[in-house]
Amino acid sequence: MYGDKMSVPLKPEHLEQLKVFVDMCMKNPEILHQSELSFVKTFIEHFGGQIPEVKKDETPSKEPEQPKEPEPEAEPESEESDLELDMSEVVEPDTDAPQSMGDPTLQPTEEDVTESQNKRAEAVSAIAEKDYERAIELYTKAIELNPQSSMIYAKRGQAFLLMNKPNACIRDCNLALELNPDNAAAHKFRGRAYHLLGKFEEAVSDLRLACKFDFDEQADEWLRKVTPNARKIEEHKRKKERKAEEKLEREKQERLKRARESAKTQEDSTRSSQSKPSDDMGGFYKFLYDNELLEAFKDPEVAEAFNDLSTKPMNILKYQNNPKIMALIDKMATKFDAVGTGRMGGMPGFPGAAAAAAAAAGAAGAAGATPTSTPMPPQPQDDVGLD
Repeated sequence: MYGDKMSVPLKPEHLEQLKVFVDMCMKNPEILHQSELSFVKTFIEHFGGQIPEVKKDETPSKEPEQPKEPEPEAEPESEESDLELDMSEVVEPDTDAPQSMGDPTLQPTEEDVTESQNKRAEAVSAIAEKDYERAIELYTKAIELNPQSSMIYAKRGQAFLLMNKPNACIRDCNLALELNPDNAAAHKFRGRAYHLLGKFEEAVSDLRLACKFDFDEQADEWLRKVTPNARKIEEHKRKKERKAEEKLEREKQERLKRARESAKTQEDSTRSSQSKPSDDMGGFYKFLYDNELLEAFKDPEVAEAFNDLSTKPMNILKYQNNPKIMALIDKMATKFDAVGTGRMGGMPGFPGAAAAAAAAAGAAGAAGATPTSTPMPPQPQDDVGLD
């Protein structure tokens, strides 16, 4: 039907992609139910093929499932999230410029004091009429006439408080308390201002002092409102402090544990190095770990003889007829051979034995078996003059 020489209108790389797609369809034929692949489904059915139906409990995926990226670990919730505070009465802080605070160095006259009291009385009437702006103006004039009156500052703070300006109230009450630390009204209004700013601990402190200096039902009511929040904050701080202390204690114990382990490792290493001859010495000093030899060096005669040999190994000829000295020399020469120094002439009277005895005597002296002069290393000996 088609000519054998008909060329395929696809490039090799396209054919490769097509092969990959066909393999994918054979492994997962359900993807052919996707709308964008309907032309392939039509092609297969045109030639009598049939696409398997999608299972009822599954839905065809639009594209091969991609590996999911690991979800970032959720950060631990802040400890502040444990606090559930009543913020219903908290307001936005005011940022108005401060009102006149008067001249603190001014000493008012009697007329000034009288006029100041008149202005204060007018301000009280303005507050009763809820004309707070007018009240603040009158209190300011009263302050300028008599800046030494603690109560006028406190009362102007009250007017600011009624206008929901807690920061302005706190400024006036601070100055009032500088003039009179026991001013109950200043503590009362400042405590309420702190409440409105969400500073619950400061609010409780001020309102308690207000009730202590001059009990007031309104101050007591404000105190009862703010106390639950303050207690929650105090408990929260104690909890944080306990956790911080526990953390510090754990870190301290961990440091102590590491220090003990390090000290034990160092102690074991030191004990090991003291109890065993060093491998770097090639076993040269192993002969010293012999109780019989160490005991022998305590004999003054032996000690003197080996001091002599440590400086002049050829003096061994003087001791050939001393069985005590020669027996010890022969034993040392044998031990030198045992630790791998090579055969050194174990028979008494030979230069190899003399050299071994001299070296052993010097080493024994250095180890503290007996006081010796500074040992000289063994020198090679010739056989000239010996039978």
